[in-house]
Amino acid sequence: MTDQATGRTPRGATGVGPQLTLAEVEAVARAAHQGQTDKAGRPYSEHLAAVAEGVRVRGGDPDQIAAAWLHDSVEDDALTAEWLDAAALSPRTKAIVDALTKRPGEEPEVYARRILATPGAPLVKESDLAHNADPRRLGVLPEPTRVRLTEKYARMRALLGLGPVRNG
Repeated sequence: MTDQATGRTPRGATGVGPQLTLAEVEAVARAAHQGQTDKAGRPYSEHLAAVAEGVRVRGGDPDQIAAAWLHDSVEDDALTAEWLDAAALSPRTKAIVDALTKRPGEEPEVYARRILATPGAPLVKESDLAHNADPRRLGVLPEPTRVRLTEKYARMRALLGLGPVRNG
C-alpha cells in the first residue's frame, strides 16, 4: 500500500514506517556503486539497472525490483549488512537481498538452496544471471574468462532449476 502523493508506504502497512521509494533505492544503489565497473569495464550501475528492468519485465513486484537494485551491494561491500538491516525497506526486500548475498567460500549448492528458499529471490537471480550471461557483455571478455563465466552461470541456472537464458 503506497501513498500516491509521496510514493512511500505509510506507517502501519509494514510496521517499519515510511519506506524508500524505488527511485530512492535506485539512487542509493547508484551512489553505493559509484566509480565501480563490471568485468567488461562498464559502469556497474548499468548492470543494476538491467537486472531491475529484467525483474520488471518478468513480472516482478516492487520488493523484487528494489532487491534487484541492491542485489550486489552487500556482497561487493558497497553497503554493509548493518545498513541493510536498518534500511527503510520491506522485510521481504531485505530477505531477498540477504538471500542473494553470496558468503565468502560458500558452495554454489548452498547459495542456490538459500535463493530457492526465499520467496521472490529466484526471479531476481534469474534476471541477474540473464544479464551476466548476455553474449554482448561476455563477448568483450578474453576467451578464458568468457568460458569460465559461461560455465559458472550455466551451473547456477541448473542449480536453480532454470531453463535457457531469457535476456531482457
